[in-house]
Amino acid sequence: MKYLEINTKEAPIQILLEADPSEKMISSYLKNSWCYAAQDNGKIIGACVAKLIRDNTAEIFNISVHPNHQKKGIGTNLLTFTLKNLLEKSIHRVELGTGAFGYQLTYYHRIGFRVESVIKNYFINNYAEPIFENGIQHKDMLRLYIDIRPRI
Repeated sequence: MKYLEINTKEAPIQILLEADPSEKMISSYLKNSWCYAAQDNGKIIGACVAKLIRDNTAEIFNISVHPNHQKKGIGTNLLTFTLKNLLEKSIHRVELGTGAFGYQLTYYHRIGFRVESVIKNYFINNYAEPIFENGIQHKDMLRLYIDIRPRI
């Protein structure tokens, strides 16, 4: 497995759609972003998109792994690789938005992300089609953050 930074023009839209069902939303955040990938035998099987949103702060807009390769630690390794690379770009804080429940919330907490705020009705107001997980509709977005500055 190889982890690397790729040009956003090479971003695998089909894989990114696993985490964000809107091509319109994906296109909106790909511009001027950094894209990191997990590559297996020359084929991209995972991707993470991050973007500078203010001084020393980036947002992760998408991280996804192809369904055939999930639950193998690839996403965790890709996120760890992304955070390391963002630190090398002088990023000290990383933020992201996610659903208020589900496996992804546990995943981010394991990495060290913390809840900062809630955006009520985000998924209702920003997506044409409802998003369901385990039969429950996602409505609110949790805003999470992690401080990635090295501890002295």
